Amino acid sequence: MEAAGKEEISVEDEAVDKNIFKDCSKIAFYRRQKQLSRRATYQASLDSATIGKDSTKFQIISETTKVSLLAEVYGIEGNIFRLKINEETPLKPRYEVPDVLTSKPSTVRLISCSGDADSLVLTDGKGDLKCNITANPFKIDLVSQEEVVMSINSLGQLYFEHLQIPLKQRAAKENKEDTSVDASQEDQEDLGLWEEKFGKFVDVKVNGPASVGLDFSLHGFEHLYGIPQHAESHQLKNTSDGDAYRLYNLDVYGYKIHDKMGIYGSVPYLLAHKLGRTLGIFWLNASETLVEINTEPAVKYTLTQMGPVAAKQKVRCRTDVHWMSESGIIDVFLLTGPTPSDVFKQYSYLTGTQAMPPLFSLGYHQCRWNYEDEQDIKEVDAGFDEHDIPYDVMWLDIEHTEGKRYFTWDKKRFPNPKRMQELLRSKNRKLVVISDPHIKIDPNYSVYVKAKEQGFFVRNHEGGDFEGVCWPGLSSYLDFTNPKVREWYSGLFTFSAYQGSTDILYIWNDMNEPSVFRGPELTMQKNAIHHGNWEHRELHNIYGFYQQMATAEGLIQRSKGKERPFVLTRSFFAGSQKYGAVWTGDNTAEWSYLKISIPMLLTLSITGISFCGADVGGFIGNPEAELLVRWYQAGAYQPFFRGHATMNTKRREPWLFGEEYTRLIREAIRQRYTLLPYWYSLFYRAHVAAQPVMRPLWIEFPEELDAFGVEDEYMLGSALLVHPVTEPKASTVDVFLPGSNEVWYDCKTFAHWEGARTVKIPVALDTF
Repeated sequence: MEAAGKEEISVEDEAVDKNIFKDCSKIAFYRRQKQLSRRATYQASLDSATIGKDSTKFQIISETTKVSLLAEVYGIEGNIFRLKINEETPLKPRYEVPDVLTSKPSTVRLISCSGDADSLVLTDGKGDLKCNITANPFKIDLVSQEEVVMSINSLGQLYFEHLQIPLKQRAAKENKEDTSVDASQEDQEDLGLWEEKFGKFVDVKVNGPASVGLDFSLHGFEHLYGIPQHAESHQLKNTSDGDAYRLYNLDVYGYKIHDKMGIYGSVPYLLAHKLGRTLGIFWLNASETLVEINTEPAVKYTLTQMGPVAAKQKVRCRTDVHWMSESGIIDVFLLTGPTPSDVFKQYSYLTGTQAMPPLFSLGYHQCRWNYEDEQDIKEVDAGFDEHDIPYDVMWLDIEHTEGKRYFTWDKKRFPNPKRMQELLRSKNRKLVVISDPHIKIDPNYSVYVKAKEQGFFVRNHEGGDFEGVCWPGLSSYLDFTNPKVREWYSGLFTFSAYQGSTDILYIWNDMNEPSVFRGPELTMQKNAIHHGNWEHRELHNIYGFYQQMATAEGLIQRSKGKERPFVLTRSFFAGSQKYGAVWTGDNTAEWSYLKISIPMLLTLSITGISFCGADVGGFIGNPEAELLVRWYQAGAYQPFFRGHATMNTKRREPWLFGEEYTRLIREAIRQRYTLLPYWYSLFYRAHVAAQPVMRPLWIEFPEELDAFGVEDEYMLGSALLVHPVTEPKASTVDVFLPGSNEVWYDCKTFAHWEGARTVKIPVALDTF
């Protein structure tokens, strides 16, 4: 549900316009890193390295500024390496992302197997993995069985801007020396060192520029995946200058497809796969992040140095990945696999596994912005029974509240919410209602008054409560980064606090990027202040993660720990899988959006978030009957299965398109329920063993090169291959059947084929 014009706020035209969002050329830290990174080369002081129980520490010194950084290399249980780089003596602490790692990772002592002033070789004691650190210029090679699989800073793109004394204080001290970027006044404006302009907005940076960056070269790899959320292909594409993948959570209504702009969520984690090995890179940073990718084909890659290792590398391709973040520190985890399953376990060891969903949430969900009133709910609910279509969950969007005040009910439309819930309960159904992070500024609204009294809102840089416009009009935003705010918010879900709620009511967190209608890029100013005096720029991408965390905890407390929560969130970060489900936001009722939902969900699935889905039918616009049927057929085989539509669309309950289409949609939804035990088992495996529910073919067939780029079909667990029909008026579909030793059976007709081939299968509208 989204920024699509309300009576009091008309933002639809603005929200669809991509010009209100930045492209790379408008992002100052990207421009700086592209222009200036080659000027700085770093040298490691390995002769003074200290090898401790938990980590190996050494200095890295910039040859131009002579300022030193502190590097720490950790070995972590389960074949994981961690590299942290920070200022040795920062002006003040730099932000390090809390709460994402499930606990402090158990370290494995690294031992030095050789070393001098020029190089240091660390191993975890098993000997199969080595970390080779070169002093000048600074570089790290990750070596497995005498083969370099990954190099860090081999392109010399390590970049680290040091915090500086505010300009006003510096002028008073007449000390203008310590600038990490030497620039004229004109350059300072162009590079956005102290101020960054975008449209009518000016972002003031109190301590100057603070961005970080680092490059990783993956040897022999040309297939990379991950870093959601983008409406893009499953396999990551090469980026050209100015076209990096952007990780910055934004409210983008009717987002453009095949585009690398940031949308609702960010997981700064990618996987690389080749025959014989899978790797992962988890870049733990919650500020705005850009990722560039460049694959060099094998023929172009030559080495000056020869020798047994170099000779092997010479014939291999290489993919370079360049991570750039606006602030924070460099904190990166290298997941060394070697199998896809190993990488999933390594990532889940750090960030947790998918929460085990309650069974009802794996059924079908019916939603609309908005069901009008209790009578409307009663009639829609009865319609499912009358047409013999199973469903489990009814949803209410923002209009169910009293003037967009969350935790309230519109007294005219929903005068007796408990009675409405009892009707649903009598049929063993549930209700989900929406709760957004913005709170209407209203001295008569108890949630606002209590939060205001306790100082629970995000502040502006002048010290007052941050105020922005969202659905209720002028609103303040709860500071979910504060543990006390989360604890208080969790308490709002108790039956005594949330009048009219019952134990069949569950929650939907929307607009939590956070969405601010008249803010820069429709979000919060970066210099807003959070708990601990941290600027919003440091933690923007983790804001929604914290709201979902607090909501899930509230539902657990409500049942005294006896029932699993269900919470759907639009905004997310690494680790959000621990708290519930995610969806792909405000999609459009077009065939291309049905098609792109498959790679979008595959990318979420392999980055830990198995409970994911796309709005069936498309949120925006009116789907033709054929498209709606095909979307139900596809959605029935996707993890989160919800029909949803925006307020200005025609009603589209499953029985409104004529008897034949009703029958087809009924069959698709019933097929979902037929497979419910299988779905539940798959989610159990995701929960206990970190195995994705929805799997790209390369996971199940990691040695089959032809499977590495497939994104129009996928595996559900290890048993079912699904190829949705995503083209109008299709009469045949080409289905790739992997596995030379496999025999594949059509689960309806029992026709069978041998694997490692593409078969042309005839389809009608009832084929799925």
